[in-house]
Amino acid sequence: MHGMTLVQVEALARLAHAAQVDEAGRPYTEHLGAVVMGVADRGGSYEQIAAAWLHEAVEDGVLSEQWLAGAALPQSVKDMIRALIERPGEPLEEYAARILATPGALLVKESDLAHQSDPRRLALLSPAARDRLTAKYAHIRGLLELPTPG
Repeated sequence: MHGMTLVQVEALARLAHAAQVDEAGRPYTEHLGAVVMGVADRGGSYEQIAAAWLHEAVEDGVLSEQWLAGAALPQSVKDMIRALIERPGEPLEEYAARILATPGALLVKESDLAHQSDPRRLALLSPAARDRLTAKYAHIRGLLELPTPG
């Protein structure tokens, strides 16, 4: 067995992010659930689904790097979570290179970008935020050589 089950991982992620909302004011767990569904729909593994539930937790500071280091999760899940952390001031080129170098991480990021780029989600944002994020998502998608959605 892998340690934590996906039910346990989901419960932990929902608890850790319970107080958070996204840029549009929606519960953050809706985004996590959508990314997980995207990973599953893309044929993702247990490890990729676990990483999808936890892909923002360390970046957002709701779980610590110390927690991740000691968590009952496969090393591949920890590696994906670390690869998906956007570091302050880090060029997107370095971020993309780390994702591409980490087995399994690209599929999780592809699902993450698909939900972040959903027109229904972007429609809830201010025009300035929508334009900024649309450009950022297009840039990272290009760096990762992912097809344009649509």
